[in-house]
Amino acid sequence: MQPLRYLCCLLLAQASLVAGPPNILFMLSDDQAWSGLSCQMHPDLPDSKSSFVQTPNIARLAEQGMRFSAAYAPAPVCSPTRISLQTGRNPAALGWTKAAPPEMGQRLIEGDNRKSIRDDEITVGQMLKSAGYATAHYGKWHLAGGGPAAHGYDESDGDTGNQDAAPHLPPNPVDIFGMGSRAVDFMKRSQAAKKPFFIQMSYNALHYPEHATPALLEKYRKLAAGANDKEVGRAAIAEDLDRGVGELLAKVDAMGLSKNTIVIYMSDNGGSNRRTLNGGKGDVWEGGIRVPLIIRGPGIAPNSWCHQRVVGYDFFPTFCRWAGVKAPLPKQLEGGDLTHLLSSSSAPVKRPREPLVFHFPHYQGDSPHSAIISGHMKLIHFYETGENHLFDLQADIGEFKNLTSAKPKLASTLAKQLADYLSEVGAEMPKPNPNYDPNKRPAKKGGGKGGKKGGKKP
Repeated sequence: MQPLRYLCCLLLAQASLVAGPPNILFMLSDDQAWSGLSCQMHPDLPDSKSSFVQTPNIARLAEQGMRFSAAYAPAPVCSPTRISLQTGRNPAALGWTKAAPPEMGQRLIEGDNRKSIRDDEITVGQMLKSAGYATAHYGKWHLAGGGPAAHGYDESDGDTGNQDAAPHLPPNPVDIFGMGSRAVDFMKRSQAAKKPFFIQMSYNALHYPEHATPALLEKYRKLAAGANDKEVGRAAIAEDLDRGVGELLAKVDAMGLSKNTIVIYMSDNGGSNRRTLNGGKGDVWEGGIRVPLIIRGPGIAPNSWCHQRVVGYDFFPTFCRWAGVKAPLPKQLEGGDLTHLLSSSSAPVKRPREPLVFHFPHYQGDSPHSAIISGHMKLIHFYETGENHLFDLQADIGEFKNLTSAKPKLASTLAKQLADYLSEVGAEMPKPNPNYDPNKRPAKKGGGKGGKKGGKKP
């Protein structure tokens, strides 16, 4: 009887997920590392959580839903991830792979990079609005183009960027709680109008860590003995963010919306993961692109796990599936519907292309490089030297053992697949700098752990 009971529960879970158009609450943190929460992001890796950051509300959310141990941001920096989330496409195909200005005087000239969403780009907000959803975007937009109101959102905070968080000091650090109040008001009005809602909460935290609540700054000076001021501030503002998330979810519960609201929590890129993953923001080592992802909603088993690889641009077709969008999806969509994973399916996400590609032809955490992941194998190509590094992520999540010499055919195959994809989508590439002077090479910027000439050596 036990298998039959399990099958019945599974069928009920699947039915509840598609019973009607659910509300969607998508919470996106900024620069939060895979191991930056107080709940583990992998059940077998104790170091996949922070040793001192306390995020009890997000940990409770994880216990109520599903954690994804192998979730990826589309890019290792913010605005390329954001345009990818809006359009369901890889940043390489969009020609938008960096947020910061290019570094000059390096061996290579960085690939070109645009800075504004185009009017002809169809956003997930527009798709859901076409299905009768009330749509809102609060917090950091960072895509220019007239702001969210010009791209499918009924309400927003406007054409915002990092600087718009700066004026918000405690008791509303970086507008965490102001955003929450506006979202709750939007939910109430949507509920009264009997319309499903899609709200993207693009939090500014962990930016401006010096704006964290003073009592929390003092708390983490004691908890994180030996940490520098920035690390202390980031821990403190992470707990501020956790409190904002907790208050918002408490309102969702109080309004009786939980039974038909899917809640997603994710970071826009990775950060320093010193104990577990190599790299950080600004490079495509695992530390720069692997991020926390939690999903709670009707039919999702509490305290469940998914180990399939998912990427941020999978949410475009997934949200459209939940919303019952009838309009054709954009032809160039690169993400795949991940709804089956929420019913504990172990089948991989079906995308137009199986491998995942991450393209960063820039200097920031490391020298210009790109990566391709196929199954559990990952290859990183470095443009300064032409080197390839091959890793088995299943056995070596920290990317310490370069298998290129041991598996030359596989390395060659993946390198070709990577080059072919980048050529096919017309990705911007770094070029030799004819005026490069090695005696005047600027100091490296950014926070990755990779070194010169092809990243960190095993």
